[in-house]
Amino acid sequence: MRDPDASSATDPRIARLIALAVGALHPPPGIGRIALALATGAVCHTLFAAAVLAMIAAMFFGMSESLGRVPWPWALLANAALLAQFPLAHSLLLTGKGARVLARLVPGPHGETLATTSYAIVASAQLLALFALWTPSGVVWWRAEGVVYGAVLAAYGASWLLLMKASFDAGAEVQSGALGWMSLAAHRRPVFPGMPTQGLFAHVRQPIYVAFALTLWTVPVWTPDQLILASAYTAYCLLAPRRKERRFAARYGAAFEAYRARVPYALPGLRRAP
Repeated sequence: MRDPDASSATDPRIARLIALAVGALHPPPGIGRIALALATGAVCHTLFAAAVLAMIAAMFFGMSESLGRVPWPWALLANAALLAQFPLAHSLLLTGKGARVLARLVPGPHGETLATTSYAIVASAQLLALFALWTPSGVVWWRAEGVVYGAVLAAYGASWLLLMKASFDAGAEVQSGALGWMSLAAHRRPVFPGMPTQGLFAHVRQPIYVAFALTLWTVPVWTPDQLILASAYTAYCLLAPRRKERRFAARYGAAFEAYRARVPYALPGLRRAP
């Protein structure tokens, strides 16, 4: 029996990516425009990959291995600043004023087209700073060993795979920053995906935030650093999507209200009371 959620050329998520890639691979003339698109794309995806690798590695060791070397007690302030800078800027850049800032980050006429790429660059740089520059406390409470280590490692890997799946369901071109620079290369306006309802979004409304929260709590090493990170960012994962849902309600109206009534917020099977 065929899986209705299987990847195929008819899947709109796949079709969008193919159309975007084809347009970028066969761009209309414009050396300056194409060079700018390729340069911003290279910066975006290099930072994106570095940030993801830094996150996976740092949390794997419970934030006990990092490049930060701020002397204590000043390290408390430095770590607090690193912890706060991502959610604050992440939320501000999603406002109307933030969108105008993103449109001006790249000077010239293409800043608005590159806004999603600029957003991914900023977010990746912030995450890279957090996980690469954290100053470890040096205290390790617990390390998984033996069979427990294998089980925890499997859960950690599954959480990251879940996060990748959720990002794909939401629109990989937006989540990765590819939409902006590929649209610029193809010399077309960025076409955003509609309200996500497929894949993991058919089960919970916020699978990206749920999956990220799972990565925070399935690590094989526990330290005070990891507990602070996991607690703070889990709270953010529960609260931040409320603002996102207000934007969706304003943009999609009755369609989003019907979706919200049908699909739970974060836990499958847990729906709002009528």
